[in-house]
Amino acid sequence: MKEHNAQIRNCKIADDAIIIQPINAYECEIGENTFIGPFCEIQRGVKIGKNCRIQSHTFICEGVTIEDNCFIGHGVIFINDVNPIANNPNWLLKETVIRRGASIGSNATLLPVTVGENAKIGAGAVVTKDVLKNTTVVGNPARVLKK
Repeated sequence: MKEHNAQIRNCKIADDAIIIQPINAYECEIGENTFIGPFCEIQRGVKIGKNCRIQSHTFICEGVTIEDNCFIGHGVIFINDVNPIANNPNWLLKETVIRRGASIGSNATLLPVTVGENAKIGAGAVVTKDVLKNTTVVGNPARVLKK
């Protein structure tokens, strides 16, 4: 792993992963030949596969799995709480899965969903529902542009 002033704690990171400073990552997994841009946060339990590219300013919260060969654009935000309340004793983690080969455009926001293989999320989209494989969605809320 090539590392430059990153804040990385208790992570499992492939030797050939490239991480550009600064980032905050803890208790996560980053696969072979994956690139992580600067100013990202990757939280506990996140799994990122091999051959992925995560662009700068992206927030990947607990409960997110990104499979192999995925592209995550600049400033993408993942959300794991559909009913955010400060100090909620009944909080339940909601999971998000990004399947192999999916691409997510810059500044997209994803609530807990599954994004299918080779699906594409347009820049700025707000994804509130699952996206089928080989489907392109755009807009707020995201809607199908192309299958």
